[in-house]
Amino acid sequence: MFASPLSRRAVLAGAAAVAAVAGVPVLAGQAKAAGSSSYRWRNVVIGGTGFITGVLFHPSVRGLAYARTDIGGAYRWDDRRDRWIPLLDHIGWDDWNLLGVEAMAVDPAHPDRLYLACGTYAQSWGSNGAVLRSDDRGATWRRTDLTVKLGANEDGRGAGERLLVDPRDSDTLWLGTRHDGLLRSTDRGATWAPVTGFPVTPSATGQGVTLLAAAGRTVYAGWGDGGDANLFRTADGTTWEAVPGQPSGAAARVPIRAAYDRHTRELYLTYADAPGPNGQSDGSVHKLRTGGDEWTEVTPVKPGGTTDEGSADTFGYGGVAIDARRPGTVVVSTNNRWAAVDTLYRSTDGGRSWRSLKDTAVLDVSETPYLKWGEDKPKFGWWIQALALDPYDSRHLVYGTGATLYGTRDLRHWAPQIRGLEEASVTQLVSPPVGRAHLISGSRDIGVMYHERLTSSPAHGMATNPVSGSATGLAQAARRPAYVVRAGWGDHGNGAYSHDGGRTWAPFAAQPSIAKDAPGPIAVNADGSVLLWSFVHWDGTRYPAHRSADDGTTWSEIPSFPKGATPVADPADPTLFYAYDTDTGTLLASTDSGRSFTARATGLPAGDSQFKLVAAPGRTGDLWLSTKGNGLYRSIDGGVTFTKVESCWASYTLGFGKAADGAGYPAIYQVGSTGTSTAVHRSDDEAKTWVRINDDAHQWGWTGETITGDPRVYGRVYLATNGRGIQYGEPV
Repeated sequence: MFASPLSRRAVLAGAAAVAAVAGVPVLAGQAKAAGSSSYRWRNVVIGGTGFITGVLFHPSVRGLAYARTDIGGAYRWDDRRDRWIPLLDHIGWDDWNLLGVEAMAVDPAHPDRLYLACGTYAQSWGSNGAVLRSDDRGATWRRTDLTVKLGANEDGRGAGERLLVDPRDSDTLWLGTRHDGLLRSTDRGATWAPVTGFPVTPSATGQGVTLLAAAGRTVYAGWGDGGDANLFRTADGTTWEAVPGQPSGAAARVPIRAAYDRHTRELYLTYADAPGPNGQSDGSVHKLRTGGDEWTEVTPVKPGGTTDEGSADTFGYGGVAIDARRPGTVVVSTNNRWAAVDTLYRSTDGGRSWRSLKDTAVLDVSETPYLKWGEDKPKFGWWIQALALDPYDSRHLVYGTGATLYGTRDLRHWAPQIRGLEEASVTQLVSPPVGRAHLISGSRDIGVMYHERLTSSPAHGMATNPVSGSATGLAQAARRPAYVVRAGWGDHGNGAYSHDGGRTWAPFAAQPSIAKDAPGPIAVNADGSVLLWSFVHWDGTRYPAHRSADDGTTWSEIPSFPKGATPVADPADPTLFYAYDTDTGTLLASTDSGRSFTARATGLPAGDSQFKLVAAPGRTGDLWLSTKGNGLYRSIDGGVTFTKVESCWASYTLGFGKAADGAGYPAIYQVGSTGTSTAVHRSDDEAKTWVRINDDAHQWGWTGETITGDPRVYGRVYLATNGRGIQYGEPV
């Protein structure tokens, strides 16, 4: 993603987690999950919103292509419908780490075969990676768990591909890892073993193998950890050697990507002084005539000049693609070129001369207006490392950015080629009870969106005035729904309010000084007269909350509010606010419109790494507390006492929607565990029983951030995912 989302760890919970907390009563009876209900699930359309790290056209089948993302799975291109089909939505809660796709490979001789190397984080807390293999273009999968970790959302994620079908034997696959060298499988990915004789030693912190490429019958491997050589090859699958004469110098230390021109028998490679996508300031492009080991530098523009505005023009090189129909035609991308903006260079004479495609580009982002980022026109791109040319159409070129995938059919007119691909990491959801929009959402990287239609990208793009990056807070006044407030990261201010239900915004006239570095959750009381803003730095440091009673013109510190806690407004009484102190397991309340807080219930789960306190709509003092390891609790007296709900043993997030016909209480939606697995549930009887409303084909990895029902449409639910955007479900 444009700014890497927070890592999400698999949840470990056991039978002990369902035990009652001392001093907290347990509801009588043995409430159980009550089966399942059929739902249709679709994405709320935004369009892209994440880092496309790789695109691969199949060399033998017209119209067949695949894309990989850093946290949102892989996709297959449906050429007939002009859209992407998600392939990994079946990945469940415990396997969330596999939604990051490190590399992919196809078999030129067997078009239905697809291989994915999955694993989002290579850190000590991340689970090991896995290789998924399919014989039907990703419709079904077989899985082999690896003994090593992969890093699809770490530095170097735009390099590669690190997975390759051997050009001499379709049963043999190669996999380059970051910290464990080169692996090989001789049974089509079912089993893997380290390659002996690979001439470099991996480190625990480096990049390792950055790319694998076939040139004829020879396999080449790029190496990203320095040394005397960074490109190796094997002609027999057994003996590896450093390629003679390879380029030296700082700009050639990390091979990023490679592409082979079979007509001229030349291998093109892009290099940078860092793996990217951030941190690159130098780079180059070289080609190798494989028959005689003859190297030629063909760098279009050397980094290090000065822009017209006087800024340093530093960047690396990223993607490279070969025209399969026209010998000597190659396209490369710059990367991390913030001053002059990244571009694509195209050559038709083997790199002797180049033309910048950005200079003549006409960008049409009407389908995804947020790509203007509050300006009058969009950027050509940034973080361009994924680049691919259609082998059946020399003018069909696509490239990925930190937020979308642009495509052209004439090398001049460009538009997002992104339908069906949704990668937002969503943090906030509000479904208004009235108004033009059924949903307002907040995500990492792209801020807040106002959805008048769920089936198209918001017509006005992301919320502006100010433009913000990752959303940290979003709240609506329960008795005055036209009033909405938001908070998030931004260069021009972090908070804003709306008087028209989130359609247009105005920045707070002032903000606490800590808001710039540690914006956190925000709340507004029932009548919209008081704001409470909590502050949490991305590193976890917590700061005192602040209060405003004049639309953010002035702010005062709240000493009695627990630092970093999430403020929750009572939906009926504007004088009431609540907060849960997870350090002490204490529910605090304010009866003076947020000026001061005092403790009420104690003995609640303490130290839980994930919790969510929500207030039932239209009721005073009706609070629900979700906790990861200790289940669900309810208070009907404003947090004076809580009762443990026995119907689930783990609750990660919870929200409300329109009540079922004849029911006197809103429908409750929950991501939690009522049985042996974590799933999405609905209850129409105040959590006495639950029905599962997702299925094994629709799980989307980690979904514990937020969930809400629609207050106007019974059964409709909106679910935040960490990499698959906003999912919404409706009964069928």
